[in-house]
Amino acid sequence: MRLGYFTMPMHPMHRNWTETLQEDREGIILADQFGFYDCFVGEHLADKVETITNSMLFLSSLISDTKTIKLATGTSNLSQSHPALIASHAAMLDHLAKGRFIFGISPGSLPTDAEILGTLDQDRQKMFVEAIDVILAIWQGEPPYDINLPDNRYKISTMRTGELSLGLGYLAKPYQQPLPEIVGTVVAPFSKGVIEMGKKDFHPMSANFLLSKWLKSHWDNYCVGKEAVGAKADRSDWRIARTIFVADDEATAKRYAREDPNGPYHFYYNQILTKFKRAGIHGGFKEHREQPDDEITLDYVMDNLVMYGTVNSVVDQILELNEEVGGCGELVYAGMDWVDPALGKRSLELMGTEVMPRVRKATGTPDGIS
Repeated sequence: MRLGYFTMPMHPMHRNWTETLQEDREGIILADQFGFYDCFVGEHLADKVETITNSMLFLSSLISDTKTIKLATGTSNLSQSHPALIASHAAMLDHLAKGRFIFGISPGSLPTDAEILGTLDQDRQKMFVEAIDVILAIWQGEPPYDINLPDNRYKISTMRTGELSLGLGYLAKPYQQPLPEIVGTVVAPFSKGVIEMGKKDFHPMSANFLLSKWLKSHWDNYCVGKEAVGAKADRSDWRIARTIFVADDEATAKRYAREDPNGPYHFYYNQILTKFKRAGIHGGFKEHREQPDDEITLDYVMDNLVMYGTVNSVVDQILELNEEVGGCGELVYAGMDWVDPALGKRSLELMGTEVMPRVRKATGTPDGIS
């Protein structure tokens, strides 16, 4: 089983932006040193808590300071830029990283971002689908371009101004051929989008803010998509993100990850729960669809979604999760604000150097679960 890292990231509003950007970089540099396979970094324009505005720009700053970890957009919000820009920027990042790049994609869910960009009243899911189709057409096509896909708002042409003998009219292709790995984050139970991922050979990452009982619905739908195109789903392509804290003693783990109202895990899920309820997308927290909203409290969410403890305790919890879902290829560790930097760094170290080696030994599957 691979070990990944995912950070949105989320920091209290009073913190200095320069400092938190460096903290986020340090977390990924440490993850690289502790054997994490990849790191996914989110992006938002208009949220003072979620402070990375462009994941590709941020990831480019890590290329020279990391050695093996793959650098992944987590995600690139496709409804927020023209697909020709995204395709060109992602291709350049792939070359700069010499293939240590994963293209994580989503529509972009933050309403304030959409309002700023003038897309609040548009179907951003449709924009997302149209954008990825054009990005793939650019990467798989050749100039001169005349991309005019049916029912797609994005038209790409160099027919009027291109002059290939002068180099005019070329669009960049990725370093990885034919394509970098493409990953989509999945939040909703029974998401139909996972079926489309299966059809297109994109790989799903189940988010860390839905109950574990819904995770298998993602795998089932991914299999449906694969079967629709005559392919077989491979569990090594499925990532599951979880919120995890590992400490040297149980008391510290419980205090920092669950009990402390000023701790990073309390802050994280208070933000997530409040924003999800505001947007009406908190169904992943529910045991069943009819569960009353007033039962979805912060305590309830943290009791169900935060895994914490000593190395042995966390290993047991991961093995229990693995048994519940039937196996996956990668467990993705969710990064938090470092209220206590020593504890945050120690958790990363224990996760990479002690927890995952024991999980791999217990499952007998060092390179993935099938």
